[in-house]
Amino acid sequence: MSIILDHVNHIYEAGTAMEFAALKDINLMIPDGQFIGLIGHTGSGKSTLVQHLNGLLVPTGGNIYYNGADIHDNDYNKKELHSKVGLVFQYPEHQLFEIDVFSDVCFGPKNLGLSKKEVELRAYAALKQVGLEDEYFYQSPFDLSGGQKRRVAIAGVLAMQPEVLILDEPTAGLDPKGRDEILDRIAGLREETGMTVILVSHSMEDVAKYVDRIIVMNKGQVMLDNEPREVFRYYRELEEVGLAAPQVTYIMQELKRNGFDVDTDIITIEEARKAILDALKI
Repeated sequence: MSIILDHVNHIYEAGTAMEFAALKDINLMIPDGQFIGLIGHTGSGKSTLVQHLNGLLVPTGGNIYYNGADIHDNDYNKKELHSKVGLVFQYPEHQLFEIDVFSDVCFGPKNLGLSKKEVELRAYAALKQVGLEDEYFYQSPFDLSGGQKRRVAIAGVLAMQPEVLILDEPTAGLDPKGRDEILDRIAGLREETGMTVILVSHSMEDVAKYVDRIIVMNKGQVMLDNEPREVFRYYRELEEVGLAAPQVTYIMQELKRNGFDVDTDIITIEEARKAILDALKI
């Protein structure tokens, strides 16, 4: 097992008039190698939850275990945890600060005490993994496009060679092509390395296409936790909390109501295409 959250609570501004419970009695097990989608409306607790997974936030109550060890024990090595559980923030500017792209990606592995050669090899490999061309390596990261900045921020975490990669809205603001390129690369890396990936996203189409499991957050609690097909069967309940199923799900529901013999559990475009052609006997 990789990460366990045991009755985790988090309260912001505790004891003040601004007190707010962001997480309420969260119990989760995140095994090695899963691709997990974490969804929920704004304020549901998603970002607070992922910041607990590598110790950036300390729970108000409960415990978090990584590979069997409590990450908030006094003698726990938080530096090692940060290298093993990598978090890419929603806004890449929060993670970029060096004079050029290559130096930025070198920063994390350099802090691990690795040799200069190993640091640079890791940085180069990570930048290649995210598909950034060599011509950008020695430019300021702040001169790049939004999609390129996201690639650099992801590369900076990948250079640490994490066992768990957490991506908080990595495709926000990108066009469909840029979004697919980034997520296809992440899916490929996950297949290649066996790392655990946690994708925080507002895109139901993205989580339907890529993930093995969806965790739905609502008002600081886990509302649903299952494989995508099972979660999206509750599309009415999702709508009640400001979410939805993929558009394909609604199309299949409408076709079924109009007499077509189709599977209403379909959640991806490819599945829908095949089912519609079969129904039309084409």
